[in-house]
Amino acid sequence: MSIRPWVVVEAPDERGLRRVTVGGSAAGSVWSLRELRRLLDRLGYPDVDMEDPASVCWRGGDSGTWPDRPVRRRATMAVMAAGLLASGILNVVIGWPDASGALTFAQRITGAALVVSGVVQGVGAVLVADHWGRREFRASRAIVLLGAFIALATNSLLFLLWLEEKEITPYLFAFIPLWCWAVWAFTVLIREKAWKGLPQPNKFVAGFYATALLSAVSLAYSTLYQPATAPLRFSLTAEFGRARQDRSLPFVQVPLKLSVKNTGEVSVYVIVNDFTVYGRTAKYSESGDSSAEAWKESFGAEEEAERHVDRLSYERLSSGRLYQPGDVLEAGQEDTRVHVFQIPRDVPYDVIHVDLQITYMRKDRGRIDVEHYRKPFQSWRHPRYACRAAECAADTLTYVGRVRHDNNLVNVTRAPLYVTAFWSPDAPPVYSISSFHFTGGWIDYAAEKRELRKFGIATRYADAEVSVAELLRFIPAAPR
Repeated sequence: MSIRPWVVVEAPDERGLRRVTVGGSAAGSVWSLRELRRLLDRLGYPDVDMEDPASVCWRGGDSGTWPDRPVRRRATMAVMAAGLLASGILNVVIGWPDASGALTFAQRITGAALVVSGVVQGVGAVLVADHWGRREFRASRAIVLLGAFIALATNSLLFLLWLEEKEITPYLFAFIPLWCWAVWAFTVLIREKAWKGLPQPNKFVAGFYATALLSAVSLAYSTLYQPATAPLRFSLTAEFGRARQDRSLPFVQVPLKLSVKNTGEVSVYVIVNDFTVYGRTAKYSESGDSSAEAWKESFGAEEEAERHVDRLSYERLSSGRLYQPGDVLEAGQEDTRVHVFQIPRDVPYDVIHVDLQITYMRKDRGRIDVEHYRKPFQSWRHPRYACRAAECAADTLTYVGRVRHDNNLVNVTRAPLYVTAFWSPDAPPVYSISSFHFTGGWIDYAAEKRELRKFGIATRYADAEVSVAELLRFIPAAPR
């Protein structure tokens, strides 16, 4: 005579799972009659008659009461796991560049928080099977709920950032579907009241809001407050030295001392820089001309208005640069260069003038791909990189490099931006920052102005001039 077990099958819970006890001891839980037979078979009772009330006690329904919908449950589980995994990967991809290479501590914290949140979502994807299964791990529902909340918060933030410019970016096709998924996932978990059974649910909810608040404050600090409060100051000087006569040639060598100092608290990238020496010629008049027409003519030609000097004309004598595009000027850094140029001893000029300018980008607002930006394209060899602007010279050195925001959350919601500079000894330098990459299209100048302001791109100028009479004061007159 075989010993028959006393099997108790409890009523199904809200998900359709029925708990089973055998001989007064918990044996597990099952979704269906087939699983119940397998469970009893593993316990050594393969021939139990399910309809025999002496062997099996059914509570809350009989052997045909199995409300579980396995196809729907497994589909929900698969979609939930796939969404958590995809969102976690996206968070790690976005956060890692800032966590490993951001310039400020706040930016690194933001990046590290995204990486950690991605790991949490990955763990949640693994625990989805347990949450929609037998829930053997008590923390599974908390981690899955946390992962869905992170996905909703992160993708909502990305969507709001994208709405600022509404530019097409590859990441758009990731975070928009993930945002829709996160809304669905969070709704499903709220309907299931996934927070029930959590230890100290109030602290869990408080942790939600604390994490979101920390991320928002860090983002605002790194993108708005810090760049706005860190001062940026430059000191540019140009000074002519004492001229020397060339011993073998009828020329005079003139030293020009140029100095640039970053006196502010922010490091900068050099976009482009230039110094140009001019020789001035003019028409002199002893009586002078103070008529209104003469003043207007001088102002119209952007000349300085003088009574005895008129018809000013400038000729380029020498041009050069202190820095290569892409060089970095650290806070407090000062660089000086002495440039020597030559002029004939019997020059027709009355004044020698020099213009010094440097265009920079704040390093706390973005990063330039310096490796590519430092490699110039010669427009006469690469016509694709020729400057089409009216103020450009015919032949230029063209510098192009990718520029990224200091926060990668912004980068993934924006179209790629490029900083471009054109330099030539025949004309002032020209620069731009836009999505234009010499592959067709045109520059949106309104958008360009916004980007110049966002990245803190500006130009500082300095000039100096000296009379030729002063330069030649110690030079003996040429023999006649």
